[in-house]
Amino acid sequence: MVTHGKERSEGDAEKSTATGDSHDLAGAIITRWRRAIVPSWADKNFHILLAARLAMSASRAVAGVITALYLSSEGFSGVEIGVLFVVVTIASATMSITIGLISDRVGRRPFLVAVPLLTAAAAVVFGTVRIPAMLFIFAALGSLGRGAGAGGAGVGPYQPAESAFVAEGVPGKHRADAFGRLAFSSSLGALLGGLLAGLAHGRPGMGAVEAASAYHPAFLAAALLALTAGLLALGLNEALRPKESGKSNFHWPRRSWPVLWRFWITNGVNGFAIGLSGPFISYWFNRRFGAGPGKIGLLFAIIAFGSLVSSLSAAGIARRMGTVNTITIVRAISALLLVPIALAPSFLVAGALYFVRMLSQRLGMPLRQSFTQDMADPAERSSLAALSNLPLQATMGGSQALAGYLFDEVSLAAPFELAAVFQCANTAFFWILFHWKPPKQAASLFGTEVEIAAEAEATDDPGVF
Repeated sequence: MVTHGKERSEGDAEKSTATGDSHDLAGAIITRWRRAIVPSWADKNFHILLAARLAMSASRAVAGVITALYLSSEGFSGVEIGVLFVVVTIASATMSITIGLISDRVGRRPFLVAVPLLTAAAAVVFGTVRIPAMLFIFAALGSLGRGAGAGGAGVGPYQPAESAFVAEGVPGKHRADAFGRLAFSSSLGALLGGLLAGLAHGRPGMGAVEAASAYHPAFLAAALLALTAGLLALGLNEALRPKESGKSNFHWPRRSWPVLWRFWITNGVNGFAIGLSGPFISYWFNRRFGAGPGKIGLLFAIIAFGSLVSSLSAAGIARRMGTVNTITIVRAISALLLVPIALAPSFLVAGALYFVRMLSQRLGMPLRQSFTQDMADPAERSSLAALSNLPLQATMGGSQALAGYLFDEVSLAAPFELAAVFQCANTAFFWILFHWKPPKQAASLFGTEVEIAAEAEATDDPGVF
């Protein structure tokens, strides 16, 4: 009896130990996922930025699908749509540079509130007014129609301030993860915006009055989403920045110059490629295959859904392969897929190729933003983010007008084929200028930031996925 009791006691102990081990394992898994979803480094400001980015990206996604289609239904030619995009790009570039130079001195929050409100006003005008001059003015103020295709990665000209706000609040070793989460929110917003674009029920050949009423609900949805983003940003907390006596609010990034000129070369070439294809993608799908906003919006939503994982995977992949290597590879893939997309025989084939291309592009987007911030002097983050994109916006503006002409006078494939050439060149320039190591000037001027970034790349942490 004693022996049996002992055996039972040992058996109970083993079961208790096994149960405890399973509980420990379950607890570890829960803890890991909780930290993945709500990491310790993410504060209230970061969560507000995530919510605002989701709303703003959704607004941009709606506008990105329908703006060119709406203008086409109103009788605008390809050249005229290209000219409007040029005006929007010039205005957006001016605002972006101004915000970047000023916000390093006066703060980021005012611009994170004001710019979405301008976008909301522009979308209301597009939803209620049919006067061409008014459309041009408010498209410029609200950056409507500006973008690089599906995915919702951009939020408009306040992005330099947003990037700097994130970089200041997140430790260097977690910065790529933070921008990956922002890209994840963008993809969620793009998913919502792509579906909401179906509120527009325009179709080729419809009359101007009928087209106006067909697109209005979608523009009003875009306005509401942008308004939400601006109101959310009111909840951000930012320390006051004391103004140094005798210094202007405009801040030229002198210490970041060794990095800035490298970005000018690569972004200038990239901007020409983006302007030839990105803003016109919904217009191209419409003219090439007769696809309406509902069909194009659904494709964009599917792409956004696929981008959710790629956005969160970016930091982990960069840690294994290196940030510069990863950016170079995804840019090469994006470039090489442009020609097959242009020559695709059906909407299904073109959409599938575009899906792969955009997933690759969205993988590289948070890495590029993080890389820019890592290479900047901490006091010049907004300035560098804004000025590094200046050549991109300038060349993008010129190529948009060229793209409109090529669509009307040459072929629907020509802009994409030319864009592929420039994007391949951009990939090569980026590799040449950045692949071996951070520029010596940057390492000596702000070594702490560069060392942190290098240490983060060397870790074995695979990221969320």
